[in-house]
Amino acid sequence: MALRSLPQRAVRAVGESPLSERLAHAQELAYQPLIDWVRGSPLHTDVLGHSLHPSLTDVTTGCWLGTSLLDLAGGSESRRGATVLAGFGLLASLPTALAGAGDWAELSGEERRIGAVHALGADTATFLFAGSLVARLRGRHGLGVKLAMAGNLVMAGAGFLGGHLALHRGTARRPSVG
Repeated sequence: MALRSLPQRAVRAVGESPLSERLAHAQELAYQPLIDWVRGSPLHTDVLGHSLHPSLTDVTTGCWLGTSLLDLAGGSESRRGATVLAGFGLLASLPTALAGAGDWAELSGEERRIGAVHALGADTATFLFAGSLVARLRGRHGLGVKLAMAGNLVMAGAGFLGGHLALHRGTARRPSVG
C-alpha cells in the first residue's frame, strides 16, 4: 500500500468529514435560490467542454496575486495599482463564485463536501480582500497589505481544494457538445 502525501491526506480528511457535510448542507440551504438561477445562466454552460469556473478563477486570483506582488515589490508608488487590482479581483470574484456554485450543485458525496470547504475558503478570501480594499481606500495601506496577504494565503488553500476537484477528480469536465 502506497503512503499518501500530506496534501492527499488533507483532501481525504476534508472529503470524509461530518463537519464538511454540515457545511455543505448549510450552504445549500442558504444559496439554493441563487444556485437555481445560476444553473440556467451562461455562467453554467457546456459550450466550452469544461466548466467556466476554473478559467474565471485565473482572473480573480491573478488580480489578487498581483496586488500582493505590488505591495511587496512595488514601493509606495505602486499603492494605487495594488488598490485597483484588489478591486478588479473583487469584481471578478462574483461571476467566479456564481459559476462555481452552479458546478457545485451537481456534485455529491465526497466531492460535494470538498467543494463546500473550497467555497468557504474562497468566500473568506473574498471578505479579506474586501477589507483590504476598504482599508486602502481609507488610507490604511498597511492594514490593506496585511489583509491582502491573509486573503492570498487562504485562497491558496481554497485553490488547492478546487484544483483537486477539477484536475484530479475531473469535476470541471462537461459532456461533449454533439
